[in-house]
Amino acid sequence: MCTFTKMDQKTVATLLELAAKSLLSNEPAAIHALEELPRDLFVPLFIDAFMGGHEKILKAMVRAWPFHCLHIGALSVQESYYEILEAMIDGLQILPDQNSSSWGPKLRILDLRQDPDCGTTCSEISTTFPFCFKSCVYSQHSILKIEEAQHSVKCLGIVNSESEPLSTQKPMELLVDLSFNGTLRTKQFLSFLQSKVEQSFGSLHLCCRDLQIDKMSAHKSVLQFLDLGCIDHLELNQAYLKEVTTLLAQMIHLNSISLSNISFKHCKREDFRTFLIQLGQLSNLQELSLALFCLTDQLHKLLRILPPQLDTLCLSFCGLSNRDITVLSQSSQATYLKLLNLSNNQIFSEVYEPFQTLLEKVSGTLQYLEINNCLITDSTLSAVLPALSHCTHLRVLSFAFNPITMPLLMGLLQHLTCLVDLKHVICPVPVHCYEQWNFPGSLDRQKLAEVQAQLTARLQVLRRDDMTWTTCPE
Repeated sequence: MCTFTKMDQKTVATLLELAAKSLLSNEPAAIHALEELPRDLFVPLFIDAFMGGHEKILKAMVRAWPFHCLHIGALSVQESYYEILEAMIDGLQILPDQNSSSWGPKLRILDLRQDPDCGTTCSEISTTFPFCFKSCVYSQHSILKIEEAQHSVKCLGIVNSESEPLSTQKPMELLVDLSFNGTLRTKQFLSFLQSKVEQSFGSLHLCCRDLQIDKMSAHKSVLQFLDLGCIDHLELNQAYLKEVTTLLAQMIHLNSISLSNISFKHCKREDFRTFLIQLGQLSNLQELSLALFCLTDQLHKLLRILPPQLDTLCLSFCGLSNRDITVLSQSSQATYLKLLNLSNNQIFSEVYEPFQTLLEKVSGTLQYLEINNCLITDSTLSAVLPALSHCTHLRVLSFAFNPITMPLLMGLLQHLTCLVDLKHVICPVPVHCYEQWNFPGSLDRQKLAEVQAQLTARLQVLRRDDMTWTTCPE
């Protein structure tokens, strides 16, 4: 009986998919049929329309969507990406239909973010008002806040001339991840978004969760139409430190920050202290990445204000000293770190003991370690190997662009195969493969191929076919 039920469900799903494909072959008929289309057919039809780039059908489907929310989720398309997003946004019924006495579109949340763990629509849960796991919870303009306020007004029996029109103009949310990269097509898309928000007269809440900005000076005006309090991931390249501080004051719910090429005069000046104060206000912060951000002998000031639950710390090209590594090994953050990137710092130019102590401190949690281009030698690596072997949760290790010999590399492989969670190792090209180590044009490709073959063969002998060792020559 159970087998028959499973087969029956699979057959129904197949029939729905075939019906969706049949509709897409006739675009006008598909749009016309949306009014009579069964709810169960909307999701497979949407998936096929999205993957096939059927912009007109997508626009019509958004307008007629019979569920509370619509998510792109795991769907992705390369060609005409912006055109597809614009078609879906254009389908949002943000204002009442002038020819209809009643207005109430079912779709309230359009989520255009890539999320492999999110389905096309959430299951409908009976609550005071429609529910979605991805809805905005921070902004005062979100559906959650507005409908909570409206519910309170109804409970108190408060009705006035200003609140009455809001009952016919239901709030909607548009969830997006934005990248301000300066390209013409991106500028056009941002302009389209801004006009759509303005046309809604406050009924459409644009909620950006992930914001990437390349060159702050070129995008200041565009930032004005965003609700910065919604953003939880910020990636910013090329800006003045004062500009960063101003942004952080408005992005109070950030849990991930990536700053690169940030200009400031000195770590002892007032602008740096103000930046640290503002950074210290971000109680939700879990990930911090700084690159080309001078912190020489100043890391203690940064660690002092960071929350202890920080699990990701990337400090590439930060001019870190041995003193900084010592401070990091003694910090409360080192106890919880899952990802640590110290690449492109000459932290092994003097002594290795601070890093050895750090490895011992993070051994209980560390899963990803990157120490590329840190002047690691055979003697240094041999010394820290026991501490590295205690990092039992390590999954990825990358130590490319360091002057390591082939015998040491094979010995390291022998020791690290005992780490059962370690699956990926990116190692340097051994020095014997270069006429002059790490000098462009001096790499012997034949020797490099022989190294890779030896590593692969050794892994097979040690029965670690699940582990990959990759040399990184460039």
